[in-house]
Amino acid sequence: MNFPRIAQLMRDNASRPRSFKVDAKGDEATIYIYDVIGFDFWSGGGVTAKDFADQLDKITAKVVHLRINSPGGDVFEARAMVAAMDRHSAKFVAHVDGIAASAASFLAASADEVEMAEGSMQMIHNAWTIAIGDRNDMTRTADLLAKIDGTIADDYVKKTGKARDEIVLMMDEETWFTAEEAVEAGLADRVAGKVDAKAKNTWDLSAYNHAPKPEPAPSADDTAKQHFATLERRFALLERTAA
Repeated sequence: MNFPRIAQLMRDNASRPRSFKVDAKGDEATIYIYDVIGFDFWSGGGVTAKDFADQLDKITAKVVHLRINSPGGDVFEARAMVAAMDRHSAKFVAHVDGIAASAASFLAASADEVEMAEGSMQMIHNAWTIAIGDRNDMTRTADLLAKIDGTIADDYVKKTGKARDEIVLMMDEETWFTAEEAVEAGLADRVAGKVDAKAKNTWDLSAYNHAPKPEPAPSADDTAKQHFATLERRFALLERTAA
């Protein structure tokens, strides 16, 4: 079945652990976006622009940290989230804790600063959509996507300082960046700190063409084996010490 890829992305991640929460204390606040961007009709989750803006409007902090681990989602929802950021007086620092793919990378790029955790990744590509109709409808849809891609490319150009043709080529090829490569490309400002164990990639990214595979959570058997291996090393050390 040729399943529309934007829907596939949400379907494949419907059961994945996710979180959207706000921690606002003093002059700094943190918003965790560990979810799909926009409403996820498969799981009933997702971070919508309305939810984001409603929470952001309550924040009076001078600095807002966006902690991101997201496979992407709806570009217009991300655009509305960026508009909410532009209305706010705070300085925004985006921290890519795991993955900032697609719409999530656009959100990160719109912050004043972008920090990548060691082992994290970003991805940029062309916009997706779902269309039904005749050839005229398809042509109009293609024209609309070209316009959307153009606006996204403009924002990446603004962030990176690269030539527009170079950004367009990267988007055409669905380009994945390690933390170091994102800094070199200008999509991020620095690499700082190790990736949190909770933020490692467990997203199913098979809807994308060149995505890294998710890191499976350790099974009960694997955990038990690691535990026994640790005990064996400790007993061996005790035996050598006693001798």
